[in-house]
Amino acid sequence: MKRYQYDLAALSLRITIGIMFLTHGLTKLLVFTPEGTANFFESLGLPRFLAYLIIAFEIGGGICLVLGLLVRIISSLTFLQMIVISFIHSTNGWSFSNEGGGWEYPAFMSITAFSLALLGAGRFTVLTRIKN
Repeated sequence: MKRYQYDLAALSLRITIGIMFLTHGLTKLLVFTPEGTANFFESLGLPRFLAYLIIAFEIGGGICLVLGLLVRIISSLTFLQMIVISFIHSTNGWSFSNEGGGWEYPAFMSITAFSLALLGAGRFTVLTRIKN
């Protein structure tokens, strides 16, 4: 496999995961509101402050992934986050159409994040543009 194919794979995963994270973070911020998200987290038995950290991580991490910054670190943290979410949703069954959402989507996201952590940012990043 040629180097540019790895770079394109990393780019497509980065942008896909980054946009998904950014979208989910902005939904928590703008639609559910931070207070509503904190209430939901509390209903799951999680500490309220974790909701604010997750919102910041999803928005900031999503932006970083799209730009190609701190990719291995953010992808590794995303992998861990999605594993935890998979377990939280495991009682809802497999499919997202089940009440409360299933665990297939977070499980899929965990594997894609793990793959991106292994691949790294690739050559097509904002930093590459700045260096040239």
